[in-house]
Amino acid sequence: MKSEFMLAISQLSAEKNLPKEVVIAAVETALVSAYRKDNFAPNQNISVKLNPTTGGVKVWAEKTVVEQPSDIRHEISLSEASKIKLDAQIGETIEVEATPRNAGRIAAQTAKQVILQRLHEAEHSAIFEEYSDKEDDIVTGLVQRIESRQILIDLGRTEAILPATEQVHNERYRVGQRLKVYLLEVVRTGRGPQVVVSRSHPNLLRRLFELEIPEVLNGVVELKSVAREAGHRSKVAVAARQGGIDPVGCCVGLRGIRIQNIMRELNGEKLDVVTWSPDASVFVANALSPAQVLSVGLDEGEGIATVVVPDRQLSLAIGKEGQNARLAARLTGWRIDIKSASTAEAERLAKAELLPEVEEETVVGEELPAELQAIQELALAPAEAATEPLHSLDTTLIPPKTLLEPPATLEKPQIRFAEDVLVSGPTKPVAKSRKKKKKDTYDRGADDGSRLSKRRRDSEILDEEQEEY
Repeated sequence: MKSEFMLAISQLSAEKNLPKEVVIAAVETALVSAYRKDNFAPNQNISVKLNPTTGGVKVWAEKTVVEQPSDIRHEISLSEASKIKLDAQIGETIEVEATPRNAGRIAAQTAKQVILQRLHEAEHSAIFEEYSDKEDDIVTGLVQRIESRQILIDLGRTEAILPATEQVHNERYRVGQRLKVYLLEVVRTGRGPQVVVSRSHPNLLRRLFELEIPEVLNGVVELKSVAREAGHRSKVAVAARQGGIDPVGCCVGLRGIRIQNIMRELNGEKLDVVTWSPDASVFVANALSPAQVLSVGLDEGEGIATVVVPDRQLSLAIGKEGQNARLAARLTGWRIDIKSASTAEAERLAKAELLPEVEEETVVGEELPAELQAIQELALAPAEAATEPLHSLDTTLIPPKTLLEPPATLEKPQIRFAEDVLVSGPTKPVAKSRKKKKKDTYDRGADDGSRLSKRRRDSEILDEEQEEY
């Protein structure tokens, strides 16, 4: 019986993936609840000790030492206490073995429920401790169930939740698919620990670099910053901590084998690996690759970097829907303003033309001609000066109006002819031509030709009379 009991303990330990000590502690707690229900007082302190070697069970109850016990459940006489503990004294609390012979059916059911509950709690605690140590790391699991708003992934000992917000929109998941996911957090809930994972987090890219590239894992190559738009494109800035090492070449690998493995795990997501530089202008220029950069101007107060690129590469620098510029801004931390070379040159020329105009406006007042200065002084003179006669002014300085304004052109006199003066007499009204509309209709009969010839002669006579008239 004892060997069977210990065999059951070993099976529970292997099934729940728990140490034997944890299972034994859960059984002892369950037996305490079972024995207290039938054999002890509800408020009495008892403990159960289970021998892991033999499987024997002993129950110990706390009792108070008195001269004459009135309640044998809580009290013990001094003579009996001296047999257990030689130096026992009155009022002292000692543990006395009080193992009952058997437990009832209800107590056994209670023990079973408590054992299962304690094992669940122990299992949840072990899972929480295991996966809380794996936060911010990559775990591998199988897609178990796909729901409308989340996907459940089997991690072995527990299930992880992949929420819709942490999924990649252009990825298609299927049941049984093996995925590498980034473990975001582990939360304690009433139903056990809840593990939340992600496929779109930028740190997933960091951990994949550490898995595929030994130099990144050893710390020889450092990932300075990562900018990612999950499912489309990502940019990674790397720097070497030792001299003579090409950080970009280490990440790309021979014939691009390392970077291709990472892209394959991300379902074809494009990756740009650029060199980090302490010089902000150089870093911004590298971040906009593969576009070529002519110059970079930095405004540290506003945090704006003005970048000039060749005209033919303006669209390449901006990227599809501004994606390249947006990722470069996230990677560097600067707000990037991209301009073409022709636009930058036009703005420079406009500024260069504006500066001389401002300088000329400041000098024009000093070099006015003498005549214009006199006119300006006269216009700005006070009202008393306006009452002075005009002849007192020096007219040599004021050009006459006829000289300032061109003379008006004289109109030529119109010649009138006699025909224009004489009143014309009444004219003979012109008779309106009376022409009869020729009809194309004709009578069908035997004398069609004679009727047509008669009508033609009548029309000729009428035309001759009109001409004579």
